[in-house]
Amino acid sequence: MMELSELSRDELQAMSEAAREVRQCQRVLAKTGDTVVGELLRGHGTLYEWRHYPPGDVYDAEYHAQYYYHCHPEDERPDGEHGHFHTFLRPLGMPPGMEPVPLKDYEEPDNPNDALSHLVGIAMDVAGQPVRLFTTNRWVTGETWYGAEDVIRMLDSFTVDHARPSWPANRWITAMLRLFRPQIISLLHERDRTVAAWSDRHPDGWVYEDRTLEVTSQILISVEEQIATVEHALRGVRRRSSVLPEPPRFVTP
Repeated sequence: MMELSELSRDELQAMSEAAREVRQCQRVLAKTGDTVVGELLRGHGTLYEWRHYPPGDVYDAEYHAQYYYHCHPEDERPDGEHGHFHTFLRPLGMPPGMEPVPLKDYEEPDNPNDALSHLVGIAMDVAGQPVRLFTTNRWVTGETWYGAEDVIRMLDSFTVDHARPSWPANRWITAMLRLFRPQIISLLHERDRTVAAWSDRHPDGWVYEDRTLEVTSQILISVEEQIATVEHALRGVRRRSSVLPEPPRFVTP
């Protein structure tokens, strides 16, 4: 996993700004006893397993970012988890040069913008707080498969910048991908290593549709711990940049 102390000041500053956004969204929701999960479930009655919330997903037609929340059956959830977000980017929102991995079963969709990529999953606990990041095998979300390096380039393009179904929820999930960017990068690299190793161990199967491989990488997270680590690393960068300059060097002819 990448050490935050290895990041540049600009990278850490971007994460610090995302941290303020995450805290602000959680703060305004907490004032009325709400959470980002509750924002998406509100008004939909009984919570049904596997159903997408909100119905039809959240989709930003300007940035072509998409996400939804859903729950698995209780006996399939990790202890303490309620459900999770899945985040995506569609081709019209991707940076230039993105191409799907040319897998043997790849079929170009009728609508080129349907060749979407899954970015990362964000698991939430029963209190509506994020507790885990994870990546998945292709069959889980029905995505088009892009290599880790391309998906990493997509991360900064994920933006949901409209008010429905919830302005704070949209801003929160956008900021989460920036706050935990180093961890997501590591998870995407691990995803590709996991898929390659699984394929080597099961040469007679097709790894991308293998139902026995669902989660390809994961890590437990804490927003408050991440924020503290970012601020500590940023203070270190500031200290290094604030030292007195070296005295001038005189060159002897």
